[in-house]
Amino acid sequence: MSRHSENASHGHELLDEMKLLSGKTIEERRRHAHITQQQLARKTGVGIRWIREIESGNPRSTMDQHIKCAVALGLPISYLLVPLLFMENDMNFPIPFVVDHFAGLKDRTIKCIGDYYIETLARQVRPASDMTLAPPGA
Repeated sequence: MSRHSENASHGHELLDEMKLLSGKTIEERRRHAHITQQQLARKTGVGIRWIREIESGNPRSTMDQHIKCAVALGLPISYLLVPLLFMENDMNFPIPFVVDHFAGLKDRTIKCIGDYYIETLARQVRPASDMTLAPPGA
């Protein structure tokens, strides 16, 4: 199998896994909000059959459908990104965490990325001689 085929295959597996995780998250959030599948279907314009398929993680569901459901339930689209990082590294991500604690996780993730970016920029603009000096207060 060519490297491109392997990457494409892994990409499809990852997408299928993401749809499964997304579906479970949508179901958890819907139940947590005491909303029926029928109410969610009406709110999103997605058929009730597809709501069931989305929640079961059917790989034939579309990301558009997942996003419509997520938005209708007040989930930020970024709820897909953090678990995706875990999946790419063969780690399990606890779905209830997304439902109950995602705002804090999202804020900390953004801060971490920002801090990393600032540190990278700082290393790029410091003179080489500065890199060998001990940090202030050390």
